[in-house]
Amino acid sequence: MSTTSVAPLTTEDADVLVLAARRAAEVAGVPVSVTVLDAGGHLLAFRRDDRAVLISGETSTRKAYTSLQLDAPTADLVDLVKPDGPFHSLPTALDRPLLFIAGGVPVHRDGRLVGALGLGGGTPEQDHGFATVALQAL
Repeated sequence: MSTTSVAPLTTEDADVLVLAARRAAEVAGVPVSVTVLDAGGHLLAFRRDDRAVLISGETSTRKAYTSLQLDAPTADLVDLVKPDGPFHSLPTALDRPLLFIAGGVPVHRDGRLVGALGLGGGTPEQDHGFATVALQAL
């Protein structure tokens, strides 16, 4: 059996993601918070714009964590946790709270999950858009 090593997400990678996400948000005139987590869910980078609403720091982190744990963009998970959805109890089932609002995206390298990025401060659609733009910079 052969195992292929994949380089982990680095602080340099995290800086690239934060900068790209903030630039995308600035172009749109939206103050945001940006969170980058490594594959273990540990904080690699966090930045809240001075004008971003305070709760955006928490939402960006929870979106990143949710995306990491489920290896999916949070935008793709919203319908699954609605009252009639198959995972309706998931938001309250765990000790660590998940957040099913668009703006979290997993980060992959060579097809492997290496971390996650979360944005908060704009509308869910804006946050998702800023996160996807940032992924392209990596």
